[in-house]
Amino acid sequence: MVHTRVMTWWTFFLISINERLVYRGDFMLGTLMRFLPTLTQIFLWWAIYDAISTEGTANSAAGPDGDIAGFRFGDMVAYYLMVIISRAFSSMPGLTSGIANQVRDGEIKKFLIQPVDMIGCLLMQRIAHKLVYYLIAALPFALVFWLCRDFFYDGWPPGDVLVVFFASLILAFLLGFFLECCIGLMSFWFLEVTSLMFIYMLMNFLLSGHMFPLDLLPESPVNIRIWVELTPLKYLAYFPAAVFLGKIRGAEMYQGLAIEVAWVVFFIVLSRILWWRGVKRYSGFGG
Repeated sequence: MVHTRVMTWWTFFLISINERLVYRGDFMLGTLMRFLPTLTQIFLWWAIYDAISTEGTANSAAGPDGDIAGFRFGDMVAYYLMVIISRAFSSMPGLTSGIANQVRDGEIKKFLIQPVDMIGCLLMQRIAHKLVYYLIAALPFALVFWLCRDFFYDGWPPGDVLVVFFASLILAFLLGFFLECCIGLMSFWFLEVTSLMFIYMLMNFLLSGHMFPLDLLPESPVNIRIWVELTPLKYLAYFPAAVFLGKIRGAEMYQGLAIEVAWVVFFIVLSRILWWRGVKRYSGFGG
């Protein structure tokens, strides 16, 4: 039984790899274009740091002087570059809407009458998607990071930090997948989950660290950051970037990784519960 399921997932994985290699061949230029919005953020932060600079002049090697919540100008630029990597792992475009459409249109029936696990197959498809994405996008990423190498003041982090960083990226992928999968499975109860997805994307954009480092959140009058830390969203963007840049270190780094694992397990279990309860109330008619 287990062997059969594994072979089924492996077949889906291979098919997904072949499909994505066909239509991702021209993706390098598109990957470079994804860095263009970051240029706007760099210019914006240049102006901010230049305004608070003690001397009001820019250092040609490192940008303007100044420090904001422990981030120098180069740190801020490096942070946005690392967030692009984090988001490339954790973002799941089309996953929620795809699940909702299958439930609404009745396509979900194929997973009910065949010995195929929908969640497992979708996971294999996403793994294939990410592998092909990074295979093709490796060159543009390498070029951009080489051009911006001076912003990484401390260079490469130690080996143990790199291990935690890569582990956090894998966990960010799993967290993003199962979190959005749970939202999609809500379509068994709400056929239209567009509003739920809009709320999630808005909260994700604001509270995951995508727009700005969470270190910038105010501590008074209400410590907003404490409430943000209680959500899984920071592990989708902020946590991997902060680990790589040394903003989270030592015991705090390993504690954060353990919490991320707990969130992944929670959403895996929740997705299975939603699937089990959902198919029990699902009714499909017609051919």
